[in-house]
Amino acid sequence: MTTTAPRLGNALARLLILAAALLGTLLAGAAPASAHAALTGSDPKDGAVVATAPKEVNLTFSEQVAMSPDSIRVLDPAGRRADTGEMRDLCSGSVVRYGVELRAGLPDGTYTVAWQTVSADSHPIAGAFTFSIGAPSSTSVALPDQTPGGGLVGTLYGIARYLSYAGFAVLVGGGAFVLACWPRGASVRPVQQTVVRGWLTLTVATLAMLLLRNPYTGSGELSDAFDLAGLKTVLETKTGAALTSRLLLLGAAALFVAVLFGAYARRTDPKEKKDLAFGLGLGGTVVAAGIAGTWALAEHASTGLQPGVAMPVDILHLLAVAAWLGGLTVLLVALYRAPSVERSAVERFSKVAFGSVAVLAATGLYQSWRQVGSWSALTGTRYGQLLLVKIGLMAVLIGIAWVSRRWTRRLADPATREADADAGSDEADEVAEETDESAGREPEVSEAEAAEPTEPTEAIDPQRAAQLARQRAAVATARRKRERDADPERAGLRRSVLTEAAVAVVLLAVTTVLTSTEPGRTEEEAGRATSASGPAAVPDRPVDIRLPFDTGGVDGKGVVRLSLDPGRTGANALHIFVERPNGKPLDVPEIKVALTLEAKDVGPLPVAPDRIQTGHWSASGVQIPMPGDWKIQVTVRTSEIDQTTIDKNVKIG
Repeated sequence: MTTTAPRLGNALARLLILAAALLGTLLAGAAPASAHAALTGSDPKDGAVVATAPKEVNLTFSEQVAMSPDSIRVLDPAGRRADTGEMRDLCSGSVVRYGVELRAGLPDGTYTVAWQTVSADSHPIAGAFTFSIGAPSSTSVALPDQTPGGGLVGTLYGIARYLSYAGFAVLVGGGAFVLACWPRGASVRPVQQTVVRGWLTLTVATLAMLLLRNPYTGSGELSDAFDLAGLKTVLETKTGAALTSRLLLLGAAALFVAVLFGAYARRTDPKEKKDLAFGLGLGGTVVAAGIAGTWALAEHASTGLQPGVAMPVDILHLLAVAAWLGGLTVLLVALYRAPSVERSAVERFSKVAFGSVAVLAATGLYQSWRQVGSWSALTGTRYGQLLLVKIGLMAVLIGIAWVSRRWTRRLADPATREADADAGSDEADEVAEETDESAGREPEVSEAEAAEPTEPTEAIDPQRAAQLARQRAAVATARRKRERDADPERAGLRRSVLTEAAVAVVLLAVTTVLTSTEPGRTEEEAGRATSASGPAAVPDRPVDIRLPFDTGGVDGKGVVRLSLDPGRTGANALHIFVERPNGKPLDVPEIKVALTLEAKDVGPLPVAPDRIQTGHWSASGVQIPMPGDWKIQVTVRTSEIDQTTIDKNVKIG
């Protein structure tokens, strides 16, 4: 039974449906993208109750961030600014710390610290926490629910990011495919259109990202995309400089595309064509590397471990992705829409794809080590899990490529011999088809009539003769298409390349999500710094912990805030505040505390605090016999039968 190739419309529809289904499965349950810097500490700490007002509030981050005068705001219980707005740079060595001074004479109550900044790899981050002076109180501060970089602006920015990667791959990979694998493709219109569309997609996506950058890292309001003052601020940032540089390089890329599909396609002298191909290859590589460098300059590779090594590796990785996936896209278009594709061109692309995979394996291994760092981060963080998905898709893609390579070896290529015998006939057929379409509706001519010898020119109407010539060209083209589609090897190659392209679409989506997800190494480091072990005590500063609870009964949900002062060996004062979820004091019948040092088999040491007032319990002279990681257990009873025990570890001494 003869194998026939799928129809173009149905094939593209299946490709889009498959890509949408896989992409939807991947992203349907995804949480908002995490940023790559994380808050690792603060002074005062979250939930701390301090006796007197501190002079300033300090925040410590896992990596460098871009701060502005309004990046840290401290709000009093009434929602008024309690800070002076004077940002202090307290960074020292590898410690990234910023602070803001507080106004003098602040009254007792609960204060809210709200912060928003931009990570060194261009992603916005934000958060909030509270501390209390004297004793906790109610607060009227209402913080926005929207995650930084989320909402409609975040969605549009994410789409622009994806399209920019896709456009880059098609532009660079398509140009490389024509120069290195199929020089005759420079004169094939579908190939020209595909590469030009890649350039247009990358250019439009870059402009969109430049306009959306201000609301993406700030207010989240789409209308701010046209704020000229905000755009000026963006242009002064590292990301703004990278996007502007990309636009300038795209101007050079436009010249490359014009020469490739203009002067190069028209060259007939082999030596001249070879010399021009060398110049285009050298110049195109420089421009492509420059465009890839705009990502390396502003994202993952520019911060963290070994940026001097990571940025060149990232550029190589992007170029390899483009050579493989972009070349695959142009090959797919050529197999469906070009009159013929030489077997030698497919074989050369197979070698290019193999080299790209080798580069991707080497650079991907380094990037994985750099961004993940441990086996636990590979399986226990969102970045690591996405990386495993990407590796799985790469394995599937390589398997499909192997199938395509087998079809290439079996490829029957009668169309190539016909092209060799009559160079340029295919291009003439395309021109004839376009002329026929532009001529409007004319009397139909049967295939048999079109194939018959033409009457002497002087005996027939010139218009009729021209119509017959166009019809004959259309019939010849249709005949060649039928012959091409009847080739089972070519049909098999087209199907395998189509499947490759579908998987590549999803792979590119996973890669885009990875670039906006907190690396596993950073997530683990931030988790260790703010883990359940609680804050590390320092001399003359209280240990402050916050423990949510739920006894299961009526009015059984709330939060226990515990302060151990001064948080070191010897005698300590213990204060416990029990609050409802809305922050108001909760009166409970009983509170019990026990301290255990499991490493030394000490404890549990019971502590029976006294009720001072509604929601406030206290005990003095709580003895901590030795330093170490102590487990503090708090038992809360909210009724005669409803109680629960909650615990947290703290380092004391």
